[in-house]
Amino acid sequence: MKLTGVELRRIEMPLVAPFRTSFGTETSKDALLVRVVTSDAEGWGECVAMTDPLYSSEYVDAAADVLRRFLVPAVASIERLDAAAVAPALAKFHGHRMAKAALEMGVLDAELRAEGRPLARELGAVRDRVPCGVSVGIMDSVDRLLEAVGGYLDEGYVRIKLKIQPGWDVEPVAAVRERFGDEVLLQVDANTAYTVADARQLARLDPFDLLLIEQPLDEEDLLGHAELARQLKTPVCLDESITSARAAAAAISLGACSIVNVKPGRVGGYLEARRIHDVCVAHGVPVWCGGMLETGLGRAANVALAALPGFTLPGDTSGSNRYYQTDITPPFTLVDGHLPVPTAPGIGVDPLPDQLAAVTKSVEWLTL
Repeated sequence: MKLTGVELRRIEMPLVAPFRTSFGTETSKDALLVRVVTSDAEGWGECVAMTDPLYSSEYVDAAADVLRRFLVPAVASIERLDAAAVAPALAKFHGHRMAKAALEMGVLDAELRAEGRPLARELGAVRDRVPCGVSVGIMDSVDRLLEAVGGYLDEGYVRIKLKIQPGWDVEPVAAVRERFGDEVLLQVDANTAYTVADARQLARLDPFDLLLIEQPLDEEDLLGHAELARQLKTPVCLDESITSARAAAAAISLGACSIVNVKPGRVGGYLEARRIHDVCVAHGVPVWCGGMLETGLGRAANVALAALPGFTLPGDTSGSNRYYQTDITPPFTLVDGHLPVPTAPGIGVDPLPDQLAAVTKSVEWLTL
């Protein structure tokens, strides 16, 4: 293939309800979509960077800028373009993994569409459907939390993840356990809100038989996570700290985690996500697929990834209606707590033109 053009499309989609974490509250999804046009086919990528640099150092405006000025021209210079060539071509540019992932995803989608191959098969999927968990944000009250969790369980979600922060941790977890029982698969996510000095407080979560506690400490504090892991019975899972297969191997070797959350956007793309999966499988470490409030484009690709054999825990691959009244693709709908893995070529879904137009804020065509 040869890259012939790239479209940067900025969209904004209102959330069905505010989503609050330890780093802020989101009421809408500000997303950058990357349409890759090649000599053989077109493909779609989705950048998961947020409006502000709160989850990571990346943010949407910066992603658009680095794509426009550096990443797209570098990929355009590749004579024989395929997805495997993207990361090496972009390696000289430091950081910006979410922007790189979006561009690689678009190239990968185009390549697979041209060859008639589904992404799931390309990555090595072994399942035709994946179990789905749901992420529940910080609420104004425990009563509201219990109402929300009850609704998600009624919808069929097989695992509940509670966002926590100092002052909102033991009480909500205890309330959910008391109301819904020990049989509910339950885990918590701190999004770096604690320090090692909070070990005693976090140990108060041990009696609730949680699947894991996700990213309790700062993303750069691997040694702190290793120390914390020795003090907790609850397994420690890393999210923000895992930026590559090399980072995953280091964290595992240090004893900083016993479970890994894989987010393709955070690690630079689906090919690196597969390498992280392979590293974890080799070390006997379970992985699961995280979410970044993706549209149906990113959700389709995440579901394909979550069908790999090492993804033994339910991921944050929720149905479309968890976040959006109307998605920009045909909606993903839970069936018995699972989502089907797309089987069409590429990521397996296309944007719906009317829905896409309704949420589009700007479109920029990059002529090469």
